Amino acid sequence: MVAAAVAKLVELADAKLRVTEVFFSIQGESTRVGLPTVFVRLTGCPLRCTWCDTEYAFTGGETRSLDEILQTVAGFGCKTVCVTGGEPLAQKHCLTLLAALCNAGYSVSLETSGALDIGGIDPRVSRIMDLKAPDSGEETKNLWTNLDLLTAHDELKLVLASREDYDWAVSACRQRRLSERCPVLFSPVQGQLDPALLAQWIIDDKLPVRFQLQLHKVLWGNAKSR
Repeated sequence: MVAAAVAKLVELADAKLRVTEVFFSIQGESTRVGLPTVFVRLTGCPLRCTWCDTEYAFTGGETRSLDEILQTVAGFGCKTVCVTGGEPLAQKHCLTLLAALCNAGYSVSLETSGALDIGGIDPRVSRIMDLKAPDSGEETKNLWTNLDLLTAHDELKLVLASREDYDWAVSACRQRRLSERCPVLFSPVQGQLDPALLAQWIIDDKLPVRFQLQLHKVLWGNAKSR
């Protein structure tokens, strides 16, 4: 047990991640919408969704140690943290970061594409997982086995660009009984699907899902971060 503890300390000391930015803003998505939040945006993503609004996080960034990231987060004086990307799980030490943030007393959420295994994530973390609809161009990347791992502590987000996407999403929700697993959120792609139209479809079909807009875009447009 001593050897295992020493190995864990070494892992923490050696943990480094590629970070695009760390910033303090208002959460614009999920059921945490509106909460002041510290965002840790990790660099890199294996997906190329057609409507992606964070392409700047695909490459570049700065290599930072776990301690450096934790110190930066602590400097904002906020106890709510969201780890996002890109696709944060594409970096092996993302799991170490998530656990370290939980250990430091933060309320932690993770935004992930749903294309990578979510099974090893600290159970204290709220997993905000995408399910990619056809118009994203990445439907085939959905790791469907992830759905079995979701709990009421997690959330499932479907970003929709068309009526075809909506019909696909409704079918997935009904066939897989997604709303019984966790909160399900439908979001329109800005500039591609009229939000009022999506809201009316949800009303007409009496879907047990939450309609959401990206609040940060309502407030600040397409600015990278605030």
